[in-house]
Amino acid sequence: MIAIPNAATAALRALADWCPAPALVAVIVVGLTLALAAAARKRAPHPTAVRGPSPDGGEKNKNKDRSPGGTCRARTHRPVLTATAEWAPVAFRYPPFAACADALVDVKPIPYRPFRYGAYHVTMGLRAMDWADWIELDRGHAQYHRIKAHRLATRGEGAGRPVRVLGDDANPLVAGGALGSLETVHELCEYLARRYPRDFAIERHAQRVVAGEAFSDWGWDGQPAVKRVTMTALGVSYEVPLSVADGERAGERALEIAGLLVQDDLIVMVEGTDGTYYFQAGSVLTTLTAGLPGFWRMQDKLGMALDEIHISGHVPQYKEKLATSLGRFFRRLPVDKPMVRNNYFFQARPAGDAGVDAEELGWATSMVGAEDAFVPMGGHRGLETGPVDVGRLRMRSERQTVRRLPHSGGVLFTVRTYLTPVEELATEPGVPARLLSALHSWPQDVGEYKGQFRGRWWETVVEYMTDMARH
Repeated sequence: MIAIPNAATAALRALADWCPAPALVAVIVVGLTLALAAAARKRAPHPTAVRGPSPDGGEKNKNKDRSPGGTCRARTHRPVLTATAEWAPVAFRYPPFAACADALVDVKPIPYRPFRYGAYHVTMGLRAMDWADWIELDRGHAQYHRIKAHRLATRGEGAGRPVRVLGDDANPLVAGGALGSLETVHELCEYLARRYPRDFAIERHAQRVVAGEAFSDWGWDGQPAVKRVTMTALGVSYEVPLSVADGERAGERALEIAGLLVQDDLIVMVEGTDGTYYFQAGSVLTTLTAGLPGFWRMQDKLGMALDEIHISGHVPQYKEKLATSLGRFFRRLPVDKPMVRNNYFFQARPAGDAGVDAEELGWATSMVGAEDAFVPMGGHRGLETGPVDVGRLRMRSERQTVRRLPHSGGVLFTVRTYLTPVEELATEPGVPARLLSALHSWPQDVGEYKGQFRGRWWETVVEYMTDMARH
């Protein structure tokens, strides 16, 4: 692992754990770039990807055994973006990784527990990611697909639709997100068919298309691009757009498919001619914690520059310590260094029947009220007016990855949400006392950012964990 210098660590501690996606954008890039800069000065050798410490400086995850891991020894080139946003596509060859031997219905969710004992010290919790672990799927895959498909069907029109791709004419300073969206769906199709062969199958075009109106040579290892992807266990297939010129809304159709294939949400950032990165495309169907202390909607963030995302999200000390250097850090993110981190907070599920999305994975009405009436930073109020029964409480943890797309040069974030019942959490050895220590160590501003004073969950969690810790 590359060690982050002491000075860099001090700067990062002002922000790290407070930033779920897309405010995660700044946090991850700062740590990654400082680490790479330090490595360059020391002439460090190419590092292997290893499992680092768990988020927020906690213990290593001893339950994460199903992925083979291994080193990331890809043959790569590392062009650096210029201030004119000229990106030279990278001839990137993915390192080999083993297939998951199990069908998804037999794969348990990974029990991320990103909290620890002692005083609260904000750390990055950033670690190198094995390519085999890019997308983590499990037995909840079918449920996530149903929820996402339902949100697309019920909220698929207007500004509030959960999948959007800005065009080239949206902002004269930056290209749209269509090319990055096409690359994202093709990357996922190639990866998923190799990583989860019992649940994904692909059909390819008859031959490679290396020249044409728009780039379409997406296939890995010199093969033709994917034409169709099938989730075999669900019996669902999608025709994959070949290029940005492949019919109406090609970029948006591509990102819709990409979001439906996985349990993650997807965010594409693109560099503008001013050297700033912009949020140009997203499939945000199940992610609530990003850029605002608690909840957000893509329509409130789409098209924003990095500075706007963080300033509007009231990220502590952003202006003083991070604003001037984030663009430079983004430009230095290499293709062959995918990274990962985790965070957590709590929410309540509704008291009655919430229909398709019983856990309010897509939008937590119980916590912040109706989605269409939501006012960013506007003192929004949910349905909870008194202490919440512990049986309705969930720890909500996000696993967030960041990587550079080799052809478009866009930066792709994946955000996977895990919901764990608090009652289940309390039965795990040592967890009640450890969680109590972590909660009581939050400074006031951290508590505000994590929603301590919203949703009426705090009192119930503290009381219940205190009782369980005595047993």
